[in-house]
Amino acid sequence: MSLRSKVAVLAAAALPVLGLAACGGDSGSGTPSAPQEQGVLAMLVADAKGSLAKAVDKATKAESVTMKMDGTAAGETFKGEGTLLYGKDPKAEFSMEAAGTATKMLIIGSVIYIEVPEADRAEMDGKRWMKMDVSAAGEQAGSGFAKQMDDIDPVRQVKTLLAAESVTVVGEETIDGVKTVHYTVTNPLATYLGQLDADMRAATEKELSKAGIKEIKTDLWVDEKYQPRRVHVVMGSISDITVTYTDYGKPATITAPPAAEVFDFAEMLEGLKTGG
Repeated sequence: MSLRSKVAVLAAAALPVLGLAACGGDSGSGTPSAPQEQGVLAMLVADAKGSLAKAVDKATKAESVTMKMDGTAAGETFKGEGTLLYGKDPKAEFSMEAAGTATKMLIIGSVIYIEVPEADRAEMDGKRWMKMDVSAAGEQAGSGFAKQMDDIDPVRQVKTLLAAESVTVVGEETIDGVKTVHYTVTNPLATYLGQLDADMRAATEKELSKAGIKEIKTDLWVDEKYQPRRVHVVMGSISDITVTYTDYGKPATITAPPAAEVFDFAEMLEGLKTGG
């Protein structure tokens, strides 16, 4: 597989992750206090909407989380793990594997940095990292997933359930040894679009409608601390992604690579246009 092919595959898997960088948490609405004598799991079952509103507040205040993910995007299987900072200065750091190619990725704002395999760095002027500004190059990269910017942010996923007319409580389940309550909802496309930022909505609607997507299925597991522990999002044939969350609020530092080690993806695209 050529370097350009590897980059395309990794970018296709990575772009849904960019929701981390784009969304940042909003403040949750007020939540009724649960009676102390009643267990949290029982409250999660009995008062789904109230519990989910509290989960929004808890996740928003944490501003960081450790994640493991796997699934399919753009027809490719991928898996990864890393750290997300989703406060006022959104950043992320991930190890990803797609189509047999493993690499590291950094997300700083709207810019994603993909580590170039050592054997391929000669094609990148010896640079270790390739930079791709999604706000400028997402469409050119050939991936509709640049518009699915919120699919793994825990705050946004809880809000997706809150936006639904009704939420189905599947019941109590254990995730990696942690007791949780499992919720599920299938939202019409219009409801999903209503959760997106205005500047993304029209383009996202066009892309999903073109793919024949009419509804989005979201499953969410919330633990006894009102923390989202897992989310599973199915968007028709476009993507099927599962994300597991741990270590909310754990301090982390993520910085962009030195400029001297970075090759701009836009230059590669320009070379393709000119036949270089």
